[in-house]
Amino acid sequence: MRRKVLALILSLAMVLSMAVPAMAAEDMSGKLVILHTNDMHGYYEAGEECIGMAGVAAIKDHYEALGADVLLFDGGDFSQGQSLVNYYKGTNVGEYMVSAGYDAITLGNHELDYGFDALLQNVATLDAAGVKVLSANFLKKGTTEPYFGDNTVFEFDGVKVGVFGLETAETLTKVNPEYVKDIEIADKAEMFAIAEAQVKELEAAGCDLIVAIGHLGVDAESTGRRSTDLLEAVKGIDLFIDGHSHTVMDGGQMVGETLVTSTGSYLSNVGVVVYDKAAATLEASLMSAAEFAAEVGKYDEATAAVVGADVAEVKAAYAAIIGTTLHDLNGNKAPGVRTEETNLGDFGPDAYVYAAKKYVEEMGMDIVVDGGIQNGGGIRASIPAGEISMDTLVTVFPFGNTVALVTITGEQLLEALEASTFCTPEAVGGFPQVSGIKFTLNTSVPFENGEQYPDSTYYAPANPGSRVTIESVGGKAWKADAEYTIAVNNFMAAGGDTFYVLKEGSFSYDTEIVDSEALIDYFVNGLGGVIGDEYAAPQGRITITDKPVVKPVTVANGLVTIYQIYGK
Repeated sequence: MRRKVLALILSLAMVLSMAVPAMAAEDMSGKLVILHTNDMHGYYEAGEECIGMAGVAAIKDHYEALGADVLLFDGGDFSQGQSLVNYYKGTNVGEYMVSAGYDAITLGNHELDYGFDALLQNVATLDAAGVKVLSANFLKKGTTEPYFGDNTVFEFDGVKVGVFGLETAETLTKVNPEYVKDIEIADKAEMFAIAEAQVKELEAAGCDLIVAIGHLGVDAESTGRRSTDLLEAVKGIDLFIDGHSHTVMDGGQMVGETLVTSTGSYLSNVGVVVYDKAAATLEASLMSAAEFAAEVGKYDEATAAVVGADVAEVKAAYAAIIGTTLHDLNGNKAPGVRTEETNLGDFGPDAYVYAAKKYVEEMGMDIVVDGGIQNGGGIRASIPAGEISMDTLVTVFPFGNTVALVTITGEQLLEALEASTFCTPEAVGGFPQVSGIKFTLNTSVPFENGEQYPDSTYYAPANPGSRVTIESVGGKAWKADAEYTIAVNNFMAAGGDTFYVLKEGSFSYDTEIVDSEALIDYFVNGLGGVIGDEYAAPQGRITITDKPVVKPVTVANGLVTIYQIYGK
């Protein structure tokens, strides 16, 4: 009965939240405020459009001063994205979250970008301060045991709040496979079963409010494992705090009886959910950076000092101006590096090829580098026209990946390109930006799943060559049985994202050159510190068409020719 009453009241509460901001209340006694963040990606220094970590701490302090009980949660992807955290390989973030007063978090896929040891270091910092790390489907390899925690219960004035965490299985293909070799992440139906078990356990514990913190998202790419998919299968969750897809849900949205909310990304908003303990109602809203400035107006000094010390060190290290670009370089997601060729998408793999050729020559290796591929999801920022600092380029390639060489056949290259454009024109992190390779993608031809790649959420194409046609590699006509050496990053070489087939090449070698350093070297020494007109626009390496394909088919002993139309 409690859940039915709660569900009936939620819609009205959401409407009222639009008209009456939660911050307008002067006395919040008897209320529980659940603050939440997600996909912060290193944006911890406060600014005009970013609340910053000292702002998060100040919001928590503010609501407590109004008499509310307050919980602070995060939905993952907190340890990568900006130079402030990349400089320390993400290991400074645990300290920031402890200072801000987080109570519980779940993990995002980017928590593993710097390796499992870096994740463990952050978890140790959080554990020592009593911050709960919850991910019920993030399991020790070969077991059903969560690697960290699965759920916890908070109690205020006799009201019990049960909380559990969930992680996207896309993590297994969105980070270097070496970093996830000791874990499993339950996916789809298996994840749903785990979530249902968590709900039952928390109900048995007498919880009045059940909250899931999930890094699942609502992107079409994630169909089958999205928060909305889970909530169609699993009942009993009152509030789902989501992340991963960077979706802004001001006021939240109802999925069945569950209120789902997400802040977007980059600490441009902080989520505020008010739970009236007596009436059992939920009210969701987002506080923007502008609203924070108007309604709170001050930062937590202790947290500001912790973050500020690191900001000063990093800015000093990366501040040097090393050149200029005459043109804006497009690193946007969509339309951008995850959907089509862009000028920054050309620049990145060109740097891979430059670094690889230089390395091969210096090491005296008997190898010809034919081309390069950069996964679009590895490009994390655009570059505006004007001066470029080291910080600019490190922000573009923040993961600390290294340049690797793989030797594959033309047939394997075709599979890699087709697998990595399976959903184009929809955005996908594996979209291949290329150097020394020219190919055409016909999106009118549907992608047909072949076998699912091992330990992956992605599939090989059933019919390689049906959507993708390769014109040339290394300036020569493509041949299926030829061997090509391609410069990629070590994440791709290990089979990350949609690039499992790269693991099956005849040769693989890691140069151990960090990709951001390759970018800097190419920019400074290869281009003389000036990105000029050669990168004014995409160079025509990738052609995308949606025109139906017409192929002649000869039948009846060659006497009749018919034409079969493939695609739309």
